[in-house]
Amino acid sequence: MRNATLKTTFLIVSLCISFIVHSQNKFQGKALYLSKTTVDMSSFGGGQLTEERKKEIADRMKSFLEKSFVLTFNQVESIYKEEERLEAPGQGGRGFRFGMMRNAGGDLYKNVHSKQFLQEHEFMGKQFLVKDDLPELEWQLDSETKAIGQYTCFKATARKKITGFDFNAFRRRPNTEQERDSTAIKNQEKEVGDEPREVVVTAWYTPQIPVNQGPDTYWGLPGLILEVSADRTTILCSKIILNPSEKDDITIPAKGKEVTQNEYDIIVKEKTEEMREMFRSRRRNNLRRN
Repeated sequence: MRNATLKTTFLIVSLCISFIVHSQNKFQGKALYLSKTTVDMSSFGGGQLTEERKKEIADRMKSFLEKSFVLTFNQVESIYKEEERLEAPGQGGRGFRFGMMRNAGGDLYKNVHSKQFLQEHEFMGKQFLVKDDLPELEWQLDSETKAIGQYTCFKATARKKITGFDFNAFRRRPNTEQERDSTAIKNQEKEVGDEPREVVVTAWYTPQIPVNQGPDTYWGLPGLILEVSADRTTILCSKIILNPSEKDDITIPAKGKEVTQNEYDIIVKEKTEEMREMFRSRRRNNLRRN
């Protein structure tokens, strides 16, 4: 009798697991997001630029500060991909410098059960595969709500530390004789974005889509995250497709040398510092000639 009960229990558990796995494989959704980063152009260039010049720079920076993404997700996995678009005429050459300052990754895979992510990166002509634990934010759930499209969303906030180049801290080149003094030049060339900054993250999630997913590396809320803002960047969902007739494969990235996020950050920092030193040397040589 006892063996029969154990067999029945085992069968029920097996059926439940099979049902859950089948449901996870069957359910799929797509969410389209637009990511925008704002820049304070009023102080850009140390106040030395005309409004026309500021507009020209803002237009050149737009391809780096505004991007479209597609999040394909199920209840366990997701893949976050940037939508490809044609580069506007005139954004190639002079926009290169902004592109080198801003380090962007490739397809981002998240697994909320294993709490891991993988992302392909190409940096300085080399391929890297960042594999690490998903960052876990201490979300504070709020009762405040708002509508995003047809979905009712709830507010959640958290704090996190970020690093990276800050366009709003961009230093202008020295113009006066005093600024060309070696000490002043050194101060003007003070690096920005190397030290971590703590920022408030505000997210809006909808329990109407009960998946533990979101754009970029965001996750961990009881519903799909449709909007998230951190520092000067906002990611907003513009369209959702649930259970599309043609499902996409959620492929795990596999190209490149496998490194942790910390190891990759160190590589980027060292190579970026080499580039900065090269630019500093050129600037000093140009100032001496003048």
